[in-house]
Amino acid sequence: MNHWLTAPILIPLLGGILQVFMGYAPISLRRTLAIATTVLTLVSTIVLLVLASDDAYRLYAFGNWQPPFGIVLVLDRLAALMLVLTAVLALFCHLFAIGGTDEGNRQFHSLFLFQLLGLNIAFLTGDLFNLFVAFEVLLIASYGLLMHGGGRARTVPGLHYVVLNLVGSAVFLIAVGMIYSVTGTLNMADLAQKIPTVTGENLSIVKAGGMMLLVVFALKAALIPLCFWLPKAYARATAPVAALFAVMTKVGVYAILRVFMLIFGNDAGTLANLGMDWLFPLALITLTMGVIGALGADNLKTLVAWQVIISVGTLLAPIALGSTAGISAALFYLLSSTWTVGGLFLVADMVAQQRGSAKDKIVTAPRMRNRTFLSVLFLLGAVAAAGLPPLSGFFAKLLILQSAMAGPQMAWLWSVILIGGFFTLIAYSRAGSIVFWRTVDGHIEEPKPLGGNVSSAAGALIALSVVMVVLAGPISEYTDATAAQLQNPDGYLNILNTPMVGEDG
Repeated sequence: MNHWLTAPILIPLLGGILQVFMGYAPISLRRTLAIATTVLTLVSTIVLLVLASDDAYRLYAFGNWQPPFGIVLVLDRLAALMLVLTAVLALFCHLFAIGGTDEGNRQFHSLFLFQLLGLNIAFLTGDLFNLFVAFEVLLIASYGLLMHGGGRARTVPGLHYVVLNLVGSAVFLIAVGMIYSVTGTLNMADLAQKIPTVTGENLSIVKAGGMMLLVVFALKAALIPLCFWLPKAYARATAPVAALFAVMTKVGVYAILRVFMLIFGNDAGTLANLGMDWLFPLALITLTMGVIGALGADNLKTLVAWQVIISVGTLLAPIALGSTAGISAALFYLLSSTWTVGGLFLVADMVAQQRGSAKDKIVTAPRMRNRTFLSVLFLLGAVAAAGLPPLSGFFAKLLILQSAMAGPQMAWLWSVILIGGFFTLIAYSRAGSIVFWRTVDGHIEEPKPLGGNVSSAAGALIALSVVMVVLAGPISEYTDATAAQLQNPDGYLNILNTPMVGEDG
């Protein structure tokens, strides 16, 4: 069964390669292949989720090379959770895209699948260098997706996005080189065993490399002060691309969880919990900055883009506390916020299609078609994003608040999350009331009709906030077990002695 670990990588890889050679094929054929590829990827991730539920670590070594040599894939509960999260989001984004967004770019679907490929590699890889490779794969694909549609409005923020991420990649590579120069390995399990033994001058080199990794992951996650590139880049992207990008910041969060709990965790000796003292206050400041940005947003997509930053701050604050309950609550919130934000990006685009020249600007305009349907979707998404009952955002934030131990950190966490949630609600209330209910006389010329694919994709992502409430018990049990597994890295370290199953196995 360990061969299943390659499925979420091979399926989008083969699908993306086929799309490259089908650039001039009928668009209906390209769309069918794209959706089939995404569905198969989702099926494979569900299989891995079931496999990971027994708390065992599974290893796949390409070429059957014994770790720490060669390329390895490692499956645990966290990797499986991230794979399913991404595959579900990608499926509905792809379904939305075939409603017309994919037109005008013959390689849209290949880029989409290559980005999915990069994301899946990042979640499954067992060494730092291949994490770097995964970042490059998904970032190169994201550059093309971000520019899809062209125009100055996308080119300028896209250029900022490219430059910042190229700088981040360079820093990542330097950090990896510094750590390798001391330890002689980049396998995560091997690093977790060797880092505690580093002493003397080498300790400073590894510490500097670790802090540089934290900066890179903070850039990927859009943690303040490295978050200001995100709102314009996401707001200018096409709707399915922006919705898929909702999981991009979570890759940075995942990397912080994986690297700084395994390699620089409690057992890392002098370098234990490296940089974690900075993470909690920066997370709360990021949340606050996201709320301020949301209050000042002048269109719906920008509002949702700032919601991404709010979710990053809300995620990293309980993770920084380092408790099992905090990590479990953060993982529950990660699922809820990613799908909700993705759905809101799609809803914002649907609104823009119905309002003529007003598009998604938060200004009064003539009454739009399908106002009731769109307003209900926006209301559900806003309630989930702001953390109001009875949707999943409320339960996620409640779990986060309950995870804090009594003390100054609890006071700060409760204050910032509750006050931030209140002002987030104000931001969504202002936007919704103006866009949906404060209409003016006149009519909108030729509003674009909403297709079935578009409506069902956006509706499904928003509806997941309801589904998560129904399945809150099983999901919480899974996130609790995932957090406990992360807190006990011994199982991950044992993969160094795991019998190989690879190409020759």
